[in-house]
Formats: sequence, C-alpha cells, structure tokens
Amino acid sequence: MPAMNPTDPRAGMQPRGEEIATYASYLEAQRAVDFLADSEFEVNSVTIVGTDLTMVERITGRRTYPKVALRGAATGAYFGFFIGILLYLFGGELLTALLPALLLGAGAGMLFAVIAYAMSGGKRDFTSTSQVVAGSFAILCLAEKAPAARQLLGTLEHEREGQPPAGA
Repeated sequence: MPAMNPTDPRAGMQPRGEEIATYASYLEAQRAVDFLADSEFEVNSVTIVGTDLTMVERITGRRTYPKVALRGAATGAYFGFFIGILLYLFGGELLTALLPALLLGAGAGMLFAVIAYAMSGGKRDFTSTSQVVAGSFAILCLAEKAPAARQLLGTLEHEREGQPPAGA
C-alpha cells in the first residue's frame, strides 16, 4: 500500500465525509471500493475507516534463560557477520575476518541478552505479538459525491443478492 504524499492536504487529518456503507471485514470494504473504481467513480474521494478498535496481544511463548540466550546469540551473530564482512572487504582473509567476528558477536549478544533478562526481575516472562483489530469498516465519501457512491454500492448489493437493481 503506497504511503500518503506528505503534501496531500488530507495527510495527518481525521478522515471526513459521509458514511456510505459499513462492512464486517476489510476485504468486503476493499471489494466495495474496487467496485466503485471499476464503475469509474472518483475513488480519491473515498476512505476506508476501521471502527470499534480493539488492541489484541497474542501470547506466543514463555521466556526462559536458554531461549533468551539463544535469541541473544543469534542477534549478536547476525551483527558479527556484518562486522566480519566489513573486515573482509577492507583487506582481511575471509575465514580470519568472519569467524572471530561471528563468535564475538554471538557471545556479546548472548551476554547482554541474559543480563537484560536477569535485570527484568521476572516481569513479562512471555513473548507476544500485538495488533489493533477493527470490529467493522466504514466507507466514507465526500458529501458532494456520497449520493452517487451510495447508488453504485446499492447495485453491488443487489448483484450479490441476485436481485435486479431498484428501478430496473
């Protein structure tokens, strides 16, 4: 998804417009906007807004000293690998530059990770991922174009239900 141009007057502002439709999932809202685009509607006057936001934290595992040490060693080895490549590029031998940097990086990463974990005092002894989940998705449209957008979306709803559009 392309980032909004910082010179766009809408950047950093609350979305505005009339609500023309609400959907239970983002895919349904996206499908509706795609239908508007296929119908040659000016979709730059349309915004999809997630509503009823909930922050969800999913617990992915338990943190233990061995896991913390392994993850710290992997991170340190990754950093050491890049240092070793730099040493190699500036005139060292591949094995004599890369291997010590990898080992030192892994050791330092492991040491710092274990110390940081020990200093946490047992708080947050678990790993998790967080995300914000929307309960529904509203489609907003600028007021001057909202009636035309509603009419087009009405034909989409009738197509889904297998009925002819109103007035046909």
